[in-house]
Amino acid sequence: MFRGRYPGTVDAKGRLSIPAKFRDVLARYEGRDLVAVPDGECLEVYPLPEWERMEAKLREQSRFNSEVREISRLYVSRAKDVAMDGAGRILIAPDTRKDAGLDKNVTLVGGGLDKFEVWDRARFEEYDRTGQPKLASLYDKLSALGV
Repeated sequence: MFRGRYPGTVDAKGRLSIPAKFRDVLARYEGRDLVAVPDGECLEVYPLPEWERMEAKLREQSRFNSEVREISRLYVSRAKDVAMDGAGRILIAPDTRKDAGLDKNVTLVGGGLDKFEVWDRARFEEYDRTGQPKLASLYDKLSALGV
């Protein structure tokens, strides 16, 4: 899974180099196909098989469930297929960069999950700074779950 934090830069053409550690994880998946979706705070990037697994779980839900319809309209519909090129870069479309609040300087964040996130660097630094006091209570919640 993806773990760690890495600084990055989105170039003038909208390309972002994926860190070598993340490329190593992506190599476990067939192909270079990824899915990028803004989530309101950042850009989430999934290997295509992980994204398809999530879509399959959504399809198993009742289409009459209003929350499933909202997730489909507000989240899934914003997803875009992206491919990693031979140099280990992805091209992020201008509207996707705007929706995710990305400019030039970014931080790529792997939290041990099946995806990684791309944050505006200043936004992530603020998120990290203000989130530190919450960490102790989150540890307590994880402990209660047996982690």
